[in-house]
Amino acid sequence: MTLILEGVSKTVGGETHIYPTDIALEKGTMNVLLGPTLSGKTSLMRLMAGLDVPATGRVIWNGEDVTGMRVQDRKVAMVYQQFINYPSMTVYDNIASPMRLLGQSRAEIDARVRETAELMQLTPMLDRKPLELSGGQQQRCALARALVKNAGLVLLDEPLANLDYKLREELRAEIPKIFEESGSIFVYATTEPEEALLLGGNTAALWEGKVTQFGPTPSVYRKPVNATTARVFSDPPMNFLKITKKSGKLSFGDGQSVDVTASTMDLPDGDYTAGFRPNHLELSPHVAGVMSFKTKLTVTEITGSETFVHLDHHGERWVGLVHGVQSLQPGQALEVYLDPAHVYIFGQNGDLVAAAPYAEAA
Repeated sequence: MTLILEGVSKTVGGETHIYPTDIALEKGTMNVLLGPTLSGKTSLMRLMAGLDVPATGRVIWNGEDVTGMRVQDRKVAMVYQQFINYPSMTVYDNIASPMRLLGQSRAEIDARVRETAELMQLTPMLDRKPLELSGGQQQRCALARALVKNAGLVLLDEPLANLDYKLREELRAEIPKIFEESGSIFVYATTEPEEALLLGGNTAALWEGKVTQFGPTPSVYRKPVNATTARVFSDPPMNFLKITKKSGKLSFGDGQSVDVTASTMDLPDGDYTAGFRPNHLELSPHVAGVMSFKTKLTVTEITGSETFVHLDHHGERWVGLVHGVQSLQPGQALEVYLDPAHVYIFGQNGDLVAAAPYAEAA
């Protein structure tokens, strides 16, 4: 069971929403579409499902070209951010509704509904109406209705975005288990890098209608192929700094320079961009050989156990994520520290030319 997109694109009123995309999804895989709002996640899902016809390219399902096939004729299930249940029906009837539309037998429907309800921990609620359920239970009901179809392709478009934190964490932990038992191809859209890492599987990073990288989630996170992917797969986004390589040294500004490493030794002399994630900026040096940068604090955001510090470094906007509650005042001068082992180097075209040493070892 495979889903292959070959040069698939989407245009609306002459405006490109999805640039030509090639991607192959295999049976029994979890595939995350990660990108900010309006990056093209929902548009790409609609092309996969058959809800929209691509402007170019083909959609291949199990070796068959289904590009022009109606969504009703495909084994596809989709769950949206705004989960939808039939309020006048019981949970049992909500879950059973897709199978009844397919004309399946009463015995088959009953067995499948109860099996899926057990999987989704909904068995005690089968006689209730959706409005009698909690938000998490209502979303489970919507998920159960998608799974009961035994669809080969299950599309989840930010399904947890409207739930509170506790419910999101609960369902994030359950969804990979559900996916493992179903054997379907799962595609899960999210704006949150942390959610992609928790779900695992494969991740496609999207930016302005382009898939910038697709592969195993840990690999995409640890070794982004370009600065755009690095920006997408970091929350807050990755920080950047112009640097120069010359005479065996990397110069980072503020008078900071370090010897070239094994991964940067063969780079031609010239200008590059360094990238580093917010959690690698520190307020005090913890290892030898760190670089220090003079910045001005603009804003702090205390989350409880951590503090986001928004910094101005000679006109460049950086964000640091530091442990603990920090007593800092906006406008104050703040020296921050960075271990070169956590720095990525990108060429002038934005492509990765040297990975952070810790990424190579991970």
